Amino acid sequence: MSDTQASNKNYKYITTTLPYVNADPHIGFALEITQADVVARFKRLEGFEVFFNTGTDEHGQKIYQKANDEGRDTQKYVDHFASRFEELITALNLSPDNFIRTTDEGHKKAAQELWRRCEENGDIYKKNFKGLYCVGCEMYVTEKDLNDNGRCPDHSDQDPIEVEEENYFFRFSKYQKPLLDLYEKHPDFVIPDKRFNEIKRFVEDGLEDFSISRVAEKMPWGVPVPGDEEQVMYVWFDALSNYVSTLGWPEDKEGFNNFWIEGAPTQFAGKDQIRQQAAMWQAMLMSAQLPPSNQITVHGFINVEGKKMSKSIGNVVDPFDLVDEYSADAVRYYLLRHINPVEDSDFTVKKMKEIYNANLANGLGNLVSRMTNMYASYDIEVALDQNAGTVIEEEDMQTLQKLMSEYRFDRALDYIWAEIAHLDAFITENEPYKLIKSDDTDQVEEAKQAVAYLVLRLYDIAAMLSPFMPETSAEIKRIIESAEKPEPLFQRRE
Repeated sequence: MSDTQASNKNYKYITTTLPYVNADPHIGFALEITQADVVARFKRLEGFEVFFNTGTDEHGQKIYQKANDEGRDTQKYVDHFASRFEELITALNLSPDNFIRTTDEGHKKAAQELWRRCEENGDIYKKNFKGLYCVGCEMYVTEKDLNDNGRCPDHSDQDPIEVEEENYFFRFSKYQKPLLDLYEKHPDFVIPDKRFNEIKRFVEDGLEDFSISRVAEKMPWGVPVPGDEEQVMYVWFDALSNYVSTLGWPEDKEGFNNFWIEGAPTQFAGKDQIRQQAAMWQAMLMSAQLPPSNQITVHGFINVEGKKMSKSIGNVVDPFDLVDEYSADAVRYYLLRHINPVEDSDFTVKKMKEIYNANLANGLGNLVSRMTNMYASYDIEVALDQNAGTVIEEEDMQTLQKLMSEYRFDRALDYIWAEIAHLDAFITENEPYKLIKSDDTDQVEEAKQAVAYLVLRLYDIAAMLSPFMPETSAEIKRIIESAEKPEPLFQRRE
């Protein structure tokens, strides 16, 4: 869907999924939240008033069980891991407008209000149920969801458990046609097409009502069901509500109207979340008579040296460690340019180091050093427009807008790096560092004009970099404005 309506109102809503707080953050979620952050920053450059949401999902059996196994108080357990995800904001230099926790009282009240509205619409009922439950997914599964070993494909190291109890159910089956109508009306509802086709097939195959509660006596860690304290909400019904509770819904009608109704909501999610985000959540919104999301953009997984990340294998990549070694902007750069925005990608420490040295230390960093050394040494006056370095040039903006509308962060950075390569080639071809030493005043003037051009174009590049590498962008602008000989932007790693 387009942002036409949002641009008229000048509002934009962007959200990540809420990571489950049963472990420290890994590089896979760092990818998602960095992608969302870049879009939020870019929309602000375009003049939108942005609401960028992230946070943590803190209820459910998996957390309750893990806390009990470790002999820890459940709230203190989730507090610890929630703080780790909040620390990621600083580590990666992110710019969210809210960090919501599903244990927040305001969120609990909003989840209960959503439940009431779905119930009033006749879409919640109670029945005895017996089925298989994947604790890893926090979802009931059917035989067709399982692999040949009778396990969930995403959690093949654990058997689903058999559950028999009286639960509340959501009439998901009622929303097969409304969901298909939504998909037909909005042909870019899910990005990329491969994932959109996947969810279409899932809905076309028929929808089964799903359980939305657990018996509190067996699993008390959740939001109480309105009017029935003996049941707590199923974690997905609770967690998905965060997308509107973060806006202060239902009390804050203005915020909800600006950002959910007029703000063309864009949700970032991993490929294992498509059923929940693009079908279950949309059906819940329809039941509560709230507008649907605008778009779901889906990224793949990051594998490590060809293998899926797993604590049991010991190959989980810690984004904090990468930031400590390379810097926030270097990690952002790698995730945005060298990880495919929609398909699975492979990560290795060796490749990260090679790319860092080649493209940042020897590439951008070396260029900035060469140019600003000339600028500081040659006594050149450059008229810096007060908007330069902040406002992206029109031609550049048009190119970046097209690529960003397609979520091609990699190609957007390819475009910027092509401009960096152009400046390198310009220096090689024109050799201002030689001309400046000439006895010919015309050649000296030519050298000064060449350096002035380089400085102004580097200022443009700094503006283009600002959504992607904000610290680097700010440092380049500072160096140019102060006309000083800088320290290297990126130190080589041996």
